[in-house]
Amino acid sequence: MSESQHPISKDGAVSIGHGISLLRNPLRNKGTAFTAKEREDFGLVGLLPPRVLTMQAQATRFMENLRASASELEKFVALNALRDRNEALFYRVVCDHIDEIQPLIYTPTVGMACEKYGLIFQRPRGIFISYNDRGRIAEILRNWPHKPKLIVVTDGERILGLGDLGINGMGISVGKLSLYSACAGVHPELCLPIALDVGTNNDKLLNDPYYLGAQEPRRTGDEYDHFIDEFISAAKETFPGVLIQFEDFANRSAFHLLEKYRGNSCVFNDDIQGTAAVAVAGLFSALRVTGQHLKDQNILFLGAGEAARGIADLVVAAMMEEGAPESEAIRRNWLVDSRGLIVSNRSDLNEHKKKYAHDHPQVGSFIDAVRILKPTVLIGVCAKGGAFNSDVLRAVAEINERPIIFALSNPTSHAECKAEEAYRYTGGRALFACGSPFASVRIGQREFVPRQGNNSYIFPGVGLGVIAAQARIVTDEMFLVAAHTLANCVSDADINQGSLYPALSRIREVSARIAASVAKVAFDRQFTDLPQPNDLATFIQEQMYEPHY
Repeated sequence: MSESQHPISKDGAVSIGHGISLLRNPLRNKGTAFTAKEREDFGLVGLLPPRVLTMQAQATRFMENLRASASELEKFVALNALRDRNEALFYRVVCDHIDEIQPLIYTPTVGMACEKYGLIFQRPRGIFISYNDRGRIAEILRNWPHKPKLIVVTDGERILGLGDLGINGMGISVGKLSLYSACAGVHPELCLPIALDVGTNNDKLLNDPYYLGAQEPRRTGDEYDHFIDEFISAAKETFPGVLIQFEDFANRSAFHLLEKYRGNSCVFNDDIQGTAAVAVAGLFSALRVTGQHLKDQNILFLGAGEAARGIADLVVAAMMEEGAPESEAIRRNWLVDSRGLIVSNRSDLNEHKKKYAHDHPQVGSFIDAVRILKPTVLIGVCAKGGAFNSDVLRAVAEINERPIIFALSNPTSHAECKAEEAYRYTGGRALFACGSPFASVRIGQREFVPRQGNNSYIFPGVGLGVIAAQARIVTDEMFLVAAHTLANCVSDADINQGSLYPALSRIREVSARIAASVAKVAFDRQFTDLPQPNDLATFIQEQMYEPHY
């Protein structure tokens, strides 16, 4: 057990905190679990009820109270409050009840929490940097009491499928880092959530008396770019070697920032690269059922933003890995946006769409694109609830014996289709993955267990591998090996019940295996100055935080 997990240092002295200050330090507080000796040593006698409880008893009590809460938002607030007073217990609860808790601290509940962030705000967590702080960002970062190895940063412009939520996007940064600790064992002290406040164009927030950010229009252009430049430089200067994850930036910023910094800084964008890896892993699993190769698939995307481009790019890399020429791999990926099929004669295309603009007559509707292009795979990343309607699902089922249908948008209200719809309208033949949680579905005599193609299968393990190896950069190859590793974690029993991903209860095992594969890339490609360990799996396991007292 490390000092960072326990309030007593190796020589028995108090490491950080004493008396009331210790009880108010969430990284050190154990609450009613402090032993009689610890209560004497730390000046806690009389400050706690006399009975000493185990961590398990504390966790059981908390879960009983949590399950009695009336709404998902109340549960979110209760979990936040627990983390604010006792982080070890919080992560013990999350790890032991990951299926129940993850939807509360991440998608879909975190979307609602971000919308109501100002109303439910209790204690600050992370660092808030506003546009007016330019010129002193490094000074502000030095106010953080720890030396983080991982930053999740957002400017709040594209939160899930909800749009511009400004400073309220901090809920996403906090939620992502919770999963790094719970799912991959990255110690909470190494994690720093950051919200960049460059204004908001959300009229509701501009007139909300409880909104906690600057109530002014978003900064754009050179003003925005110079601000981000200062932030990246300050983060690298203040926390050398830190990994920075860009989260929920709008399309134009997401692609621009990733391309600008990926070659000289340790950065990645989960919406582009993490989403891609989890989707490609799901395709690998589905193709175990069909017996086909990825390079032979025709893939049709509904949506043409960060997620679609990221998935398509990684699909192309995976197809090329199977021997397909790049031009042929690109040709097998088709994108549809709000104006129809992405084709080369359209004059309204953003730069990030042009790679997949093929020579083809314009097709206005998605159902027509399905009928004309005859895809083997549908991938929904448009955040438009119900877009995969009965006509679409029946059409793709007519084309394919086992249609592959991924409805990846979240929160749940924005899912392209529900699991039950995907199975019902394809006669139970769909190979389905979702971005939001759905219950099992019975079609005839068979019960299907759909699992989320959730980025939490990917980014925690990738981050752990990068941090452990002290990699200087993050590459697409790392995400492709992560996809292969995740797919290899899917058992035959999973496949037989319709699950294209492993059970969430195995997430720490999965993350450790992904971290080892990512670290191996870093060592093999000499992206690190560390000597390669003889046993990468043990090397990773030794660095994983286990929440206990």
